[in-house]
Amino acid sequence: MARRALVLAAAGCTATVVLAACSSSSGTSGSPGGPIHRSAAAAATSPVPRSFSATVDNPWFPLPPGRTLVYSGTKDGAKSTEYLTATRETEKITGIPCRVVEDRLYTDGTLSETTRDYYAQDAAGNVWYFGEDTAELDAHGNMLSTEGTWRAGRDGARPGVFLPAHPVPGAAGQQEYYPGQAEDRFQILDLSSRVSVPYKTFSGALRTKEWTPLEPGVVDNKYYVKGIGTVKEVTVKGGPFEENVLTAVRG
Repeated sequence: MARRALVLAAAGCTATVVLAACSSSSGTSGSPGGPIHRSAAAAATSPVPRSFSATVDNPWFPLPPGRTLVYSGTKDGAKSTEYLTATRETEKITGIPCRVVEDRLYTDGTLSETTRDYYAQDAAGNVWYFGEDTAELDAHGNMLSTEGTWRAGRDGARPGVFLPAHPVPGAAGQQEYYPGQAEDRFQILDLSSRVSVPYKTFSGALRTKEWTPLEPGVVDNKYYVKGIGTVKEVTVKGGPFEENVLTAVRG
């Protein structure tokens, strides 16, 4: 979905640079994931550059440069393989240094999509998502579309918290905000899930519910493991079934 105004519904805001004021649990609902505090989202401001770094070492979503996570699964009814590489590149977005993550998606053995994702971490350890450059390709490698591309600071797009530093069950947030294009949201369900993937079986995984109002009724679960990051994503409600599971860690 990997994603902008901070809307944490926990007992306190964890970010040092607050993009949205903490609110009570009386937010509005109307989405598969439950309450989202729209009044807080509306209060978002621009992050302060000095409070951010391209070094992302949040234990639930670390991005050590040079490491590649390999996934296999099902997407749009086809077999998929995905390579997620934290590069040594950084890029400034709204003046903030972001880690560049390259995402290469193969369906039925053919490269079908390439994406450059931009992440930064604030002083409190929250991982922020600042945008993506996406290209959908045909079977010959020709670009078909760049739909889904967005960057914070352009055309009203705003960054958001991809994963908080200290996740607690019930916390919820908007991971990205580019109206009509990128509006992913999440809610933390628990930190004690057991999950088996081809790479390994883990206990104590962080499990989230993720959805977007752009695809009403579709809900995914994601599983994060300390020291690795995402190990599984699976559709649990609505839409065509999709799944992505970790098969290897390289570097």
